[in-house]
Amino acid sequence: MGERQYGSMSMRQLAAVVDEVAPRDPERWDSRRPAPAAAGARAAVSRERARQLWMVVGMFDRAVGREEMPVRARRAAAQLFTRPALAAFWDLAVAGELRARAEDVGRPLPLASQRIVRDVLGILAELVVPERRVLLPVVDQPELRATVPARDRAALYRGLADLAAAGPLAQDGIGLSAAERARVLAMVGIVLDAGTRSGELAALRLDDLAPGLEAVGVRRRQQRAAVDRTQEIAALARVHPARVVDVLSASPGRRASEATRQRVLAAVEELEPLPEVEWYVLREGTQVAVRRWLEVRERVVEALPLEGGRSALWVTLRASQSGPPGVTLLPEGLRRAYTKGVTALNLVMAGRYGWSPLPTRMEQLRRAVEAEPVTVEAVSARGGGHGVVRSR
Repeated sequence: MGERQYGSMSMRQLAAVVDEVAPRDPERWDSRRPAPAAAGARAAVSRERARQLWMVVGMFDRAVGREEMPVRARRAAAQLFTRPALAAFWDLAVAGELRARAEDVGRPLPLASQRIVRDVLGILAELVVPERRVLLPVVDQPELRATVPARDRAALYRGLADLAAAGPLAQDGIGLSAAERARVLAMVGIVLDAGTRSGELAALRLDDLAPGLEAVGVRRRQQRAAVDRTQEIAALARVHPARVVDVLSASPGRRASEATRQRVLAAVEELEPLPEVEWYVLREGTQVAVRRWLEVRERVVEALPLEGGRSALWVTLRASQSGPPGVTLLPEGLRRAYTKGVTALNLVMAGRYGWSPLPTRMEQLRRAVEAEPVTVEAVSARGGGHGVVRSR
């Protein structure tokens, strides 16, 4: 979308600012300026964030000139971030009046989309009026989805070992391959025993498993203060930080080559683990499920023609945009694998005695778990200790 397509001065100015941090021209992408990030930092935007920035620019363009918006909002980009203009824009946006497709106009904006628009408004305000304190709209917090009752978790846990050792599971043409079943059951078992978030689960390596699979070490992540290791990874891989973001975000529009992707993943594996590892005992059913997955994983990784992904606990099972089977399963891929696996598992197991459907969102299962960490000494006493299950 070029400047000439905007009819007001404010939109031409806003588009010019956004084009500096999220250029539409692919040849300028690598030289884009950093944009405001969390905690006052600045970082290059991902392709997904760039798409969101231009989405909100389009929403502003459809809002400017409407009778609900102040007239002066057409004169300068700074006027878009005054309280009256933002209030009018937000009301229109939430009501679905600023949607791009005519057939969607009037359909209210979901809470998840509202949060995205609000976050983008914060970035745009920092770009356009950095000296001004802009009051952003308040987005209601959604009600937390129901968790899994203790009785259902107990029934699920009792069936983990049997399911992990079972033959092919299929019903009415819906099924899970043995490899997919082994992976999702191992994931479910670790979540039940350690209460891991999806990002924490994705970060697990073979070295995080104690001998005999007696326990698992989890690096807890603070949701609001996650450690950004982009610069460290870029230095190790000898690539631009933007390439690291492209690879780790796994966004559909990323342009990183396979060679760059492998260098980034190898650098990730070279990094020293983050501190604050908490150890959790794995129950027998989980041990069986994890052991079955490790057998599957070994066969898949052995066939991997490329280096990289060798120490990650979770790997891909099919060729994908991430690479051939056996490469590290990134967080977004892990969430998709969990949802797909649990959806199929629920369909296959529907109606069987003692089975209650698992939630297709890992967060619902995690919030139902009250896992208590144990000391390193306790792990060692059980025959464990950090760094005992070695990667190939």
